[in-house]
Amino acid sequence: MTDRLRIAFMGSPQIAVHVLAALVAAGHEIACAYSQPPRPSGRGKKLTPTPVHAWAEAHGLDVRTPKSLKKAEEQDAFAALNLDAAVVVAYGLILPQAILDAPRLGCLNMHASILPRWRGAAPIQRAIMAGDQETGVDAMLMDAGLDTGPVLMSARTPITPATTAGTLHDRLAELAAELAPVALARWADGSITPQAQPEAGVTYAHKISAEDQPVDWTKPAGEVDCQIRGLSPFPGAFCHWTPEGEETPVRLKLLMSEASGASGGAAPGTVLDDRLLVACGDGGAVRITVLQRPGKGPMSSSVFVNGTPIAPCTRLTS
Repeated sequence: MTDRLRIAFMGSPQIAVHVLAALVAAGHEIACAYSQPPRPSGRGKKLTPTPVHAWAEAHGLDVRTPKSLKKAEEQDAFAALNLDAAVVVAYGLILPQAILDAPRLGCLNMHASILPRWRGAAPIQRAIMAGDQETGVDAMLMDAGLDTGPVLMSARTPITPATTAGTLHDRLAELAAELAPVALARWADGSITPQAQPEAGVTYAHKISAEDQPVDWTKPAGEVDCQIRGLSPFPGAFCHWTPEGEETPVRLKLLMSEASGASGGAAPGTVLDDRLLVACGDGGAVRITVLQRPGKGPMSSSVFVNGTPIAPCTRLTS
């Protein structure tokens, strides 16, 4: 193992917990864990700490949850930690230059894409939604730009037709936890040279919004399939179905699918069989394999149609 380093860890969601745990297991001194402030959650709107905050406290680490790092007192408190490095994983706050400059070795960010593709907030979802066949994790040195710093090391993983945002998140969490201690050690001992990101191939992973969720059946089957898997399990793509004899459409959350077969010339959104094969705009079709209706849990399409048949020739809408 490399020499024990004094580190500040900065992260918030579950994917960051894996990296923090790996750094602790590697024997580094975690001077402090920074995370987003607790927020109201659940029906009772109880203040709930982030996964990183909860894990750090449970393991006896000092935790700080500033709303911003722009104030001089926050920057002074960070500098006073006398850090070798800071490791950042989906923290959620902008790091001012004074924060970036404070650690001796700088700030190392674990980003869930192969840069410069998918800089920004939602690289996991956007990679699947775009139909990418591969993604990964980059260990990069942070600068003032948005995920623009030089890369130390990368780890890659395939995106298959069975990949969802949920399964890819878990795989990238594993890769990040494996990569972070190695990249940090090699950067500290000088055995690795940062590589500037290519100028070509830059894309931005804009934050997922409500506009990304409705399924447009006029789009090609492959695109619809990637949308459904890229938004599963959260926030979920959806369509609407009006049960026979009723007037009010029911919103269906679509959680898993596969591009399968041809539409036979049917109009986009038409259900083609009794197992939820749906026509798309390019003459192809998508089979819905897992879905959820309001007030119910996720279920396979076979279980769903056994209890709530959706007849062939039914039209699904956005």
